[in-house]
Amino acid sequence: MGLNSFVKLFTPKDKIFYSLFEEVAINLSDMSKVFSDAMHEENEDKRNAMLKSLEDYEHKNDDATHRLFIQLGQNFITPFDREDIHYLASSLDDIADYIWASAKRIINYNIEHVTDAMKAMSKVIVSSVQALQIAIKELRNMKNLKAITDACVKVNSFENQADDILDEVLLALFANEKNAIELIKMKELYEDMEIVTDKCEDAANVIESIIIKYS
Repeated sequence: MGLNSFVKLFTPKDKIFYSLFEEVAINLSDMSKVFSDAMHEENEDKRNAMLKSLEDYEHKNDDATHRLFIQLGQNFITPFDREDIHYLASSLDDIADYIWASAKRIINYNIEHVTDAMKAMSKVIVSSVQALQIAIKELRNMKNLKAITDACVKVNSFENQADDILDEVLLALFANEKNAIELIKMKELYEDMEIVTDKCEDAANVIESIIIKYS
């Protein structure tokens, strides 16, 4: 191995990791907004077209996550623990996966009527992802720890809101829906949407762990 190659191996690639995480966060924010906009679109054809477009965002997220893992394998020195990088990347990838999973359920299950609970949950998802984006952006220099902590607290709060919406809507669903197939379809959709906020909370927990270790 030449000297230059050896030096490069031990040179921190902070900017690469931070840039990739920020790229993922921006993509997730855009993805969540499209999903929420679709939930508020009254025209079914337009709504389904918007939902189908989310597959492209999911693929973009997969690509960025793949590049993150490649960098993790190639660089000996990382800006923070390798396990934290891996867990954060995986949690962010899960967010995209479950937004797309929710969209697919609506399309594949031919859910024509968008309920108030679906609209409310989609707004919570947007808020949660946007708070997470703030925390990720501030990771680059860790100068504003309060902004990171406040953002993570908000993510946890939004997850609680999503839990409350899920509990309420499932109670109503089991009390009022007589069609077993429709009940199963809607139950699975609501649960997938709530899991998006769970994954946001997972990512926020990793970020909180990082700032405790390195602040």
